[in-house]
Amino acid sequence: MDQSVRSVLDDFALTADMHVVEKPVDPKFELGAVLQLRERDETQLFTSVIGHSVRVFGNLLNTREKIARGLGVSLDELPSRCIAAVEKGTAVQYVSEAPVQQVVIDSVVELKDLLPVPAWFERESGPYITAGVIIAKHPITRERNVSIARLRLEGGNRIMAGIAPSHHLAQLLRIAGSLNQPLEIAVVIGNHPAVLIGSQMYVELGYDELEIAGSLIGDPIRVVKCKTIDVEVPAEAEIVLEGRLFADQSIEEGPVSEFPGFYVYYGPGHAGEITCMTHRTDPLYHAIVPGYAAEHLLLGGVAIEATTCRALQAVIPSVRRVVITEGGMGRLHAIISMHRPKLGEGKRAVMLAMGQVNLLKLVIVVEDDIDPLDWRQVEWSLAARFNGAEDLMIIHGVKADRCEPQHRDYTVTKIGMIATTRPGDDTPGGNREPARAPQAILDMVRANLNEY
Repeated sequence: MDQSVRSVLDDFALTADMHVVEKPVDPKFELGAVLQLRERDETQLFTSVIGHSVRVFGNLLNTREKIARGLGVSLDELPSRCIAAVEKGTAVQYVSEAPVQQVVIDSVVELKDLLPVPAWFERESGPYITAGVIIAKHPITRERNVSIARLRLEGGNRIMAGIAPSHHLAQLLRIAGSLNQPLEIAVVIGNHPAVLIGSQMYVELGYDELEIAGSLIGDPIRVVKCKTIDVEVPAEAEIVLEGRLFADQSIEEGPVSEFPGFYVYYGPGHAGEITCMTHRTDPLYHAIVPGYAAEHLLLGGVAIEATTCRALQAVIPSVRRVVITEGGMGRLHAIISMHRPKLGEGKRAVMLAMGQVNLLKLVIVVEDDIDPLDWRQVEWSLAARFNGAEDLMIIHGVKADRCEPQHRDYTVTKIGMIATTRPGDDTPGGNREPARAPQAILDMVRANLNEY
């Protein structure tokens, strides 16, 4: 199958899910402002970016429906496909020639001239690459790691990488530093949705996320070896930056946007350099709005909910689905759907989910007659099936991630809400049986509703 993002853009264009912006736009703030204000609209393709010949697209995967379409599945099939891909990956396929290497620039002088990298927010101190999938290898085992981290252009061929200390890429960089060597990285821009989603899966170090991407689309990801480093990259991507990160060189970052939607201060990031760039003859640049924006939140959320659901189902078979909500910043709130959980199972699911994902601080459990994507139904479940005296869990002083907006000395209070029925609730007069017309009548009317 076609593993390029172009095939997805073409598909979106066929159904009016892509909007072409012909008006010239400035990559400094203006392009990002358009993407922000059209956050949930069509995918945007900018054909005239001031100072550059490279076209830019954004808001690619800004709805769950688009993510499902990009992977070639229905919306209902999306959760099970993601879980299955984590459980069993598909080995990559090596090729010797690739579209992404049609043009080779083996001496990068100024990245700002080569790529239309947007400057996003007023107080950030430079333009950021935000959709660059970073591929690196363990310095000793040579196992592949695939992730996304923000990369700021520092002038010339220099970059600053903002990487959370707990992330696998940071671990690999520390290992490389202990060996007194830099960490080779390939930054891949313009990826198929499977590669983007695969890169965000919470799996153990050593699990090749490109194998997850292959299983997401049922086709081995075709990869080609980089020109100057010992790393392989998706052959049908748009742009690849080959370079190195240095464990012993840091650069102060200053204020930077994060998924909560406001500036944070993380201190210094890691210095790096790009020494080679390859791309298609007419490359497309993918820009993801950082911060509290749909594409950013959903990319992480869909991946987190798949790995969390898989972990819960391994010990609680009644778990049907986990949804990480956009309102919870795509990281902090979860809805767990369960099939008639036994007493105490809902609370156990909450604790396991919080243990699996340290970012989670609010988890609501509902039954599987409730659509966890429909907040109206979730709120109804809270109103009908939640008793604060029995179903509210409050856990004080839990270790928090540095991203947590409300942390105090890196701790936070976490909450679980069990909105499920209890024994006796399914008796006449209970709150499980819905009041409705006979099912046969409902089915008949639904099938012929336009006649009424």
